[in-house]
This record gives sequence, C-alpha cells and structure tokens, in this order.
Amino acid sequence: MDRSELDAAYNNTKAVSNFPELLSQLRKRSCQTYAAHPWQRNIPYGTKERERYDFVSCGQAAVATYVFIHGGYWSNCVKEDFAFIADAFLKHNINIVLAEYTLAPEASMTEIVAQTGKLIDRLAADRDGLGIAEHPLYLGGHSAGGHLALMHRAHPAAAKVHAISALVDLEPIGLCWLQDTLNLTSQEIENYSPIRHIGKGAPTLITVGASELTGLRQQSTEYALACEDAGEGVALIHLPGSTHFSILDDLSDPEGWQLRALLSLT
Repeated sequence: MDRSELDAAYNNTKAVSNFPELLSQLRKRSCQTYAAHPWQRNIPYGTKERERYDFVSCGQAAVATYVFIHGGYWSNCVKEDFAFIADAFLKHNINIVLAEYTLAPEASMTEIVAQTGKLIDRLAADRDGLGIAEHPLYLGGHSAGGHLALMHRAHPAAAKVHAISALVDLEPIGLCWLQDTLNLTSQEIENYSPIRHIGKGAPTLITVGASELTGLRQQSTEYALACEDAGEGVALIHLPGSTHFSILDDLSDPEGWQLRALLSLT
C-alpha cells in the first residue's frame, strides 16, 4: 500500500461517522461510573505527571485485578475516558486499574513501554497497599493499549492478557500518518512489535470487531495464529457488528462476549 492507503487503513476515527459524539458518550458514562464507586484516583507510580493510575476494589478479598491500558494511538485520550468499563468487572468480583502514561510525542515508544512495565511491577508488588499482592493480574488494553498489554505478556505477574483491537506490527504504523507524531525508529519498530516476539507468556485473549478496518482485523488474526504456531494459549474472537469503538460496549457488558471469554480463558 502507498502512504494514502496506509493512512486510510489506520484511521479509526474517520472510519465511523460520529466519533465526537461517541467519545462524548464514553466520557459521560465514565463520569457516572466514577460517581458510583469508591475510586482511589491518580495514584502515582513514577515522578512524571501522567505516571498515575486509578483503582477501584470490588469489595472482595483474594480476587483478580484487571489492568486496563487505554488507546488513542499512544498520543491521545486519557484513562478517565474509559472508566465505564469497570462496572462489568466489578459485578464479576474483579478489581479495576485504569492506567495512564505519557503520550507521544512527549514520550517515545521506548519510554511508553517502559512506563507501563513500571506500573505492572508496582502493582505486582502491591507497593500501594491495595490488597492485590499474590492475586492474579489480568493485563488488558484497547488499540494502542492492547499493544502495550501484549508487550508485557511475559511479565511474571501476568495471569492473563486481553488485547482488544491491538496493534501488533509497528511497521505499517511507521509508514502512515501516525509516524508524524510517534517518530518511531527502526529499532523501536523491531523491538516493540509484539508479533515479532511471541515467546512464552500468559494465556491471551485477542478480540477485534468484525466491522473494524481491515488492518486491525488482519493484525489481530495474524497475532493469534502466531501464538498458536508457537504453542501458546490463545483465543481469538471477531465480534459481529462491532467497530473499533463499539467493541468497548461489549467489554462493559457483564454478559458480553469478551468478559465471558476472559473468565473462561486457560
């Protein structure tokens, strides 16, 4: 594909007709979720402004914690946009962490991957006294957040990984409009393309909307096949009718495809 074709292939906001309205609705739902539960907000895991996370307990002891890393192509959105996903997990007695990180171009891909790894290290050690030590951590993320979750699939604390509409090959990202902001180096494309480094890791759930752009669907499918070829535990779900954004509606449903698949993943 030439540059214009790649630009179109990875422009999710232009693939839907009402993105501003969609984002507004997500934020409204998230405000309601924050108001409904006793969150701990903006807990620091580093010294930088965006090295923060939010935590809400389901109220039960000795349970799993789902760490959600937001998308936005590593350069947009904030954790607060996606708090609405928490309700479904809380109903299944799973704690929620909403992760934040420094965005590009302020941070390089190398720095972003390192930041999310630092957060996972902190959660695994329960340095903030949340009561989650020695209990399962599920690493999840949407789009760029799915990429970051997969980058830490081999972390010793990761019990399961859930990558939603994830970017697993950065080569086309480095050739399209996103490169203008990300400034990926050839070494970063090699080091931080999860599909090039399958290895041993936690059981992994890959989900993608059946109505998403072809590039996203292809990347998800290829990653799942690569895991299978490597003998790694993986499940792949193409959600019927879901776009890059409406797939999050299913994630926020206690009886949705994704949560049920995650709970049954072994």
